[in-house]
Amino acid sequence: MPKPSRKRTGRVAFAIGAHPDDIEFGMAGTLLLLGQAGCELHYMTVANGCYGSATMTKQQTANVRTQESREAAAVLGAVYHEPIVDDLNVFYAQDLIMKLCAVIRQVNPQILLIPSPQDYMEDHTTACRLAVTAAFCRNIPNYPVDPPVPAIDSHVGLYHAMPVDLTDQLRNPLRPDLFVDVASVLPEVRRALACHRSQKEWLDTTQGMDTYLDWMVEMAAKVGRMSGRFEHAEGWRRHSARGFGPEDFDPLSEALGGRVVHRRTG
Repeated sequence: MPKPSRKRTGRVAFAIGAHPDDIEFGMAGTLLLLGQAGCELHYMTVANGCYGSATMTKQQTANVRTQESREAAAVLGAVYHEPIVDDLNVFYAQDLIMKLCAVIRQVNPQILLIPSPQDYMEDHTTACRLAVTAAFCRNIPNYPVDPPVPAIDSHVGLYHAMPVDLTDQLRNPLRPDLFVDVASVLPEVRRALACHRSQKEWLDTTQGMDTYLDWMVEMAAKVGRMSGRFEHAEGWRRHSARGFGPEDFDPLSEALGGRVVHRRTG
């Protein structure tokens, strides 16, 4: 497995998305900043993107989108991990949990960036559930994984990205727990997103996302306005620490320091 060239802090950050290009929408800026802070970076999508074309065959589409994801991961300085299932076959099933848990045990992340538990598409929300359960099972010795990998004894902080349109599937607005200032790395995020060349026409046609590179920047601007502090930001919600580490375990905030602001409550 190739290793990033950055000087490591001992922390490992792992971004898991549902489909190719999902990580670039709302996760990649934070991942880049974690890399700049010395973290080892890892990148994976659960599905292979095989249905994301109206002009190529299923296998051609999967091959093209996998290659595009590899290029994007390289731009981000992250180790790439292969997808484990076809699009629209992302089900909350034991075989997928076992495969994803094996990867998590191999990577042993302290920071896990995962999709929102609420979003417009079931692949997104189910990928979230798979990642949460796979991370929960990382330290259970009797839980079998595919391929076999020994259980690991470590803490991990789970952070949920904001959903598409910043709302749940019933159009209710959602707000982050913490905001990460990504203005300085937006050009690199845009370059990583541009690697997904096959998706521009597909998204323009099927979801009305014309000039989707600009749409990514506008989403970051909306989250920035939510923060009341940053021009462009990515938003995150922390998962319950129970089963993953101490209640005050917040490695993302520790790694990024002043680039993070927490939402005031009460």
